[in-house]
Amino acid sequence: MTTKVTLSFSDQTIADARRWAERDGVSLSAWIDRAAQERALREIFSAHAEAVRRAKIDLDAAALADEEEIALVNAELYRGRRASR
Repeated sequence: MTTKVTLSFSDQTIADARRWAERDGVSLSAWIDRAAQERALREIFSAHAEAVRRAKIDLDAAALADEEEIALVNAELYRGRRASR
């Protein structure tokens, strides 16, 4: 679904966006939509990273612990047989 809106951009911004859209082979609307989505995702991921940092969560240690737990479960389940993934 799409919604039409009226936006105002500086002449330079719209000229740059038109060039980038042409380079990417997409319409100006599609290029601006993608740019806005990318910016929104950057904001979300940055906020998440900041929350993880503030909480002092060690994601590397958690990932290693998960891998070790998976290995232990597989060892118990498959007892010497190779686990298929």
